[in-house]
Amino acid sequence: MKVGVITKNPGKIKIVEHVFPRYGIEFEFIDKEFPEIQAATSKEIAEFTARQAANELNMSVVREDASLYIRALGFPGPFTAYLEKMIPAERLLKILEPFDDKSGYFECAVSFCEPNKKPVTFVERFEIEINDEETGDLVPPKAWDRVLKFKAETKTFAEYPIMERIPIWAKPYEELAKIIKRSNI
Repeated sequence: MKVGVITKNPGKIKIVEHVFPRYGIEFEFIDKEFPEIQAATSKEIAEFTARQAANELNMSVVREDASLYIRALGFPGPFTAYLEKMIPAERLLKILEPFDDKSGYFECAVSFCEPNKKPVTFVERFEIEINDEETGDLVPPKAWDRVLKFKAETKTFAEYPIMERIPIWAKPYEELAKIIKRSNI
């Protein structure tokens, strides 16, 4: 049986291509939009979409949702993608100038759901810091990746080739793949 993966994100596609074959999991990317609920956590968003897609497509699916939380601001959480489009990295740095705490974390929730069943979800937290200036050119200049870096790292996300970051972001996918393999789906 194949697992449908609900994403168009190139980074998430590379993670799935990196992880699932090592566990013998067949997969296909589903090129269909599903409504995304507004919720307080990535877990709620990923589970809702996974459940809806599994039932609609009548197949097992995987869906990830990620949120960035900036401690000084107490947000944006699940609204990260929207705010990143509205507020360029340069402006984010200006907003954070008065704050000493420029830390935060990414919450990544990866949900697996079979039709008419409850989702199984793994949530991983990745501690980050916000750089004092924009650096890196591996993403479009507007992207916050030019100011975000993993805690205690010197390079921003925009300074890492995607293949170097995959083992980090793949952690919840690895956990999920182990469950899928054990259940012989």
